[in-house]
Amino acid sequence: MKLLTRIKISYFLAFICPVVLILATVVGVMKMGLNSMEQKYDLDQSSYEMILDPMSMLGHMTASTVEELEQVTKEDPDKLLDQVYLKKLNERLSNHSSYLLVKKDWQNIYSGLPKEGNYKDDLNYSPKDGKDESLYVMDEQPYHIQQTNFTFSDGSVGQVLIYTNVAQIVPQIKKLVAQIIITSLLILFAGSFIAMFWLYKSIVHPLNKLKTAAENIKDGNLNFSVAAETDDEIGEVCVAFEEMRLKLKGQIERNIQYEKESKELISNISHDLKTPMTAIKGYIEGIMDGVADTEEKRNRYIRTIYNKVNDMNSLIEELFLYAKLDSNSVTYSFAKVNVDAYFQDCVEEISLDLESQGVDFGYFNYADRDTVIIADPEQLKRVVNNIIGNSVKYASPDRKLMISLRIMEESEFVKIEIEDNGKGIARNEVPLIFDRCYRTDASRNSSKGGSGLGLSIAKKIIEEHGGKIWAVSTEGVGTTMCFVLRKYKENNVYE
Repeated sequence: MKLLTRIKISYFLAFICPVVLILATVVGVMKMGLNSMEQKYDLDQSSYEMILDPMSMLGHMTASTVEELEQVTKEDPDKLLDQVYLKKLNERLSNHSSYLLVKKDWQNIYSGLPKEGNYKDDLNYSPKDGKDESLYVMDEQPYHIQQTNFTFSDGSVGQVLIYTNVAQIVPQIKKLVAQIIITSLLILFAGSFIAMFWLYKSIVHPLNKLKTAAENIKDGNLNFSVAAETDDEIGEVCVAFEEMRLKLKGQIERNIQYEKESKELISNISHDLKTPMTAIKGYIEGIMDGVADTEEKRNRYIRTIYNKVNDMNSLIEELFLYAKLDSNSVTYSFAKVNVDAYFQDCVEEISLDLESQGVDFGYFNYADRDTVIIADPEQLKRVVNNIIGNSVKYASPDRKLMISLRIMEESEFVKIEIEDNGKGIARNEVPLIFDRCYRTDASRNSSKGGSGLGLSIAKKIIEEHGGKIWAVSTEGVGTTMCFVLRKYKENNVYE
């Protein structure tokens, strides 16, 4: 549910819904109040106007008695001289806080007014065209007077006055109004509370979770999750926040791993440099101490020192190259390279060196002789040399080493395979051989030379070419290194 929809629903719960409920409640309470007053004050008919204008209700009170008096004044006015009859009428009116006063020629002939009410019975009004009069008297105890004018049979002027104690009516109306106000306030409070609680749960609660998550990130704690509980804008923020957390966590883990690998690299390089340095120091001391007392020994010591220095120099150069590759500071000179011509030159150079080491080397090109790739010739040659150099280092001692270089053409790529029959690599170590400074010999015996960076350098170079490198190996059988390079096509730009 979208946030705008939630706001609309909250508006309905906090305003429109309470207004509807209040109106329904007001109508119901007023209806019950009017029914109660109809029964108590003998109203002929009630209307909601009486609640808004209480004085209009006074004209409707004692309706049945008033109708009876009007009929008597027309048909038998002298009946109002009967004290017994008047007393019965007064008793009936007193049940509604009303009292009877009858006058003849402005003289009281019957008064049912209670003494404690301080009612004035000397108010004389002249008839106005036979119309009835209604008067509200503001006194210590306010009351309403309803007057009916008529004429006795002897022609004298008669008046019937009904006094109604307003103090008995107003409290009930006030009570009714108070009930309406209290009920309306309760409905408004309930509606507002429900809307506030719903908004808090659906909006404020997720925001609090985001605040807690931000505090965790500030404190360096990324081991938590921010679940999106709603399908709205806030839920989308939670999803984005969770993705940010995962990326931060991944970046930190990569940085930690990189730092760990850097420390391991320094340790491994230190170990690989220490061995030739120790040997060089020993041979130099042998020359200085006269151990090499013949020209032949001195020459052998010097050649050994020279070889050790070359090994150290190669190690430092590989480390320097890897550092440049790792920082993306190597400048590549990509060009169109004919696969057949390029690898023919590589094979001629490599085969001579391998032949001197007693290695059988085979070259097989299954690609079209006009196939062209995009590559940096110098860096690609380094990849081939590193792979073949590894094959020579880890040759099996119980059989003659054989290395084959095969080139195969695919639709978009050229695939190069370099296969040997060396010792092979354990299955669990195959995914690790492209990590920097990784060696399959845990002791890091440097007698075979190398820094352990060769395959890592090869992987970085191939990836910069937009290709991919992998290994397939069986322990005790041999290893095949495979990598692919993109073919050149017209109107294709290498990036």
